[in-house]
Amino acid sequence: MSKRSLIGGAIILTIAGFITRLLGFVYRIYMSHLIGAEGMGLFQLIFPIYMLGYTLSSSGVSVAVSKLIAEENAKKHPSNVRKILHLSLLLSVGIAWILMMILLLRAEWIGTYILKDPRTGLSLGILGLSIPFMAASSTLKGYFYGLQEMDKPAAAQVFEQLIRMLTIYLIADFFIPKGIVYACAMAAIGMTVGEMISFGYIYICYKKHQYSQGVYKKSSCITTKKGLQMIFGIAVPITINRGFSSILHSVETIMLPSRLQLFGLSYVEAIRLYGQLSGMAMPLIFFPAILTTSLSMTLIPTISEAHAVKNTHRIQYATSKSLQITAIIGMGTACLFILFSHPLAEMIYHQEEVGTILYSLSWLCPFLYFQHTLSGILNGLGEQMSSFRHTISGSLLCILMIYFVVPLLGLQGFIWALLLSTILVTGLHFRKVLKKTKVSFDLTHWILKPILSCIGAAFIISPLKKHFIIPYFSFAFSTVLSILLLGIVYLLLIGALGCFSRDDLKMLRKNK
Repeated sequence: MSKRSLIGGAIILTIAGFITRLLGFVYRIYMSHLIGAEGMGLFQLIFPIYMLGYTLSSSGVSVAVSKLIAEENAKKHPSNVRKILHLSLLLSVGIAWILMMILLLRAEWIGTYILKDPRTGLSLGILGLSIPFMAASSTLKGYFYGLQEMDKPAAAQVFEQLIRMLTIYLIADFFIPKGIVYACAMAAIGMTVGEMISFGYIYICYKKHQYSQGVYKKSSCITTKKGLQMIFGIAVPITINRGFSSILHSVETIMLPSRLQLFGLSYVEAIRLYGQLSGMAMPLIFFPAILTTSLSMTLIPTISEAHAVKNTHRIQYATSKSLQITAIIGMGTACLFILFSHPLAEMIYHQEEVGTILYSLSWLCPFLYFQHTLSGILNGLGEQMSSFRHTISGSLLCILMIYFVVPLLGLQGFIWALLLSTILVTGLHFRKVLKKTKVSFDLTHWILKPILSCIGAAFIISPLKKHFIIPYFSFAFSTVLSILLLGIVYLLLIGALGCFSRDDLKMLRKNK
């Protein structure tokens, strides 16, 4: 079974993530122009319920598959690899079928009495159909992640987004004239068809891979009981962690419109504002996070393998350099959104209000991206319960602030809640990772040098944009050109300050 380097796997997932997010942006821009901020807000009300279904059925199982298969592969136990995958598929798809039936039978009730908006019922029922396909697909992707063969899940990710967009394009003319309820249902149909086709693709990849590996010897195969114990030992804490997080996120979503109404907004205004935040501004914030999310997914099997064979040096090096890369990405992204929040919002959505929200969210980037990477490290080390406790603490803080601060400050109160809760979780993650890995906190390379590079890049690009770019080019072209120049100058300063060396890249390629 092939093995890829840490940076190689991350690059594959990053490229796929970039393509998927780029396609997703085209889709979101198209949808925002069709159904407006209120329609985007209405669909975002539904999304936490959908994510809860994914979390309960497959999020923990997919991580367990990735981690256990990486460990068994490192120990040269191919029959155990196959056994773990089959048990995981039975478990995740079984749970998914139960959740699908609940959504199909109780969608209207959930929309009316939990989400407090009966317009969401139709879309919830449609999304329920996607959950078994999503669960099976996620588990099979975990299998390939565990083998560190990132290309197949990456291709499935891109394929799913393409099918989703094609479906929306083909049915839009029929659904859009029927109103906002059917517009949201259209989006749900696109997601469901995308999940179905994505599962078909990844399943074909799996069967081809199995055929190429031949028949496994079954003499050393673990028992069903032992396999389930191994899966449950990892999946249950992660599922509880992410399940509680999804439930608490759903509580945040349900609470926010009512707390914004106490601030003085109407329900329609509150939903519209929520649509601008979660459907327009947040996707921009999360777009660069494809780098740290990909890194996090790659870290789980990499650190799991090293942990299984007690390779402390490899764990420490992967941890240190991953956090260093995350710092460079996080600080640079924050600088980008601080300088270009309003131009980006105007260029992409033609809504100046989104720029104000985006500027406020920009300070979230470093902490949010660190949280992604640190979560991957903790999962690789088997510290799922620590991650669970930290995440719950952050979510509870966020809910308390939504309840007490949003009626006083409006949407800015919610942004403060996001920022402070993310800082709390990131700080707790950091403390645990440094303690477990014995890695020292590198203030100079992780914080000071990236910040200095941001300041230097901003001082160089701001006057350059004002005097030599904006007067001579169109608004859109000058914005894109300025962002590209900012990125180039920032990376040059990162290199000049010695944040990352050629030796680091060589070591990451070797994955030692």
